[in-house]
Amino acid sequence: MAFFTYILRCRDGSYYVGHTDDLERRIAEHQTGTMGGYTARRRPVTFLWSESFQTRDEAFAAERKLKGWSRAKKEAMMAGDWGLVAELARCRSGDQAGTTGSARPSTGSG
Repeated sequence: MAFFTYILRCRDGSYYVGHTDDLERRIAEHQTGTMGGYTARRRPVTFLWSESFQTRDEAFAAERKLKGWSRAKKEAMMAGDWGLVAELARCRSGDQAGTTGSARPSTGSG
């Protein structure tokens, strides 16, 4: 069985990141509002990206990681621009400001 992490764009332009074991069903649930929550109030949604994983734990870990990324970093990843993803990661960690350590991930969907 495959598991998926996915990104949707909501009507208001925000991004929603989730994971599932049935991508088509889950997107349909978001589209009809039966999922409730965040996307139900922001329909219609547009499917943008997904990646498959062998385990639910891997898909969930990818979801949590992506939720901590900036919008620009998500967009660079979806475009396959890994150089920009790396650059944005450095910017967010504070490396360009001359500090060390990493930024604390946000829990938002945007």
